[in-house]
Amino acid sequence: MIKKAGVDFEIKLPSERLRRTVGVYAGHRFTPEGKPISAAEFEVRKYEWVPPPEGRAFVTSLMKQVIEPGKIAGWSAPPERGINNLGVDYEYLRL
Repeated sequence: MIKKAGVDFEIKLPSERLRRTVGVYAGHRFTPEGKPISAAEFEVRKYEWVPPPEGRAFVTSLMKQVIEPGKIAGWSAPPERGINNLGVDYEYLRL
């Protein structure tokens, strides 16, 4: 759809090797394409691929807890319907 719109851009998922903390790739460094790189090169380039601490803090600041019945957090899309086809504003739990 992006190419059809005439935009020269492609959305791709990164390799499963990028930023692994568990499994066979843990402790190794890779580019988003899955090519091995040194730890030093990864440290220099990592914020080309992952959000910097300021970006993560900004996203976290947007995620405010909402506990009022029938209300949905601003960072979450509301569901089409509630549990068992009940309304989203149904009182599922009485405290």
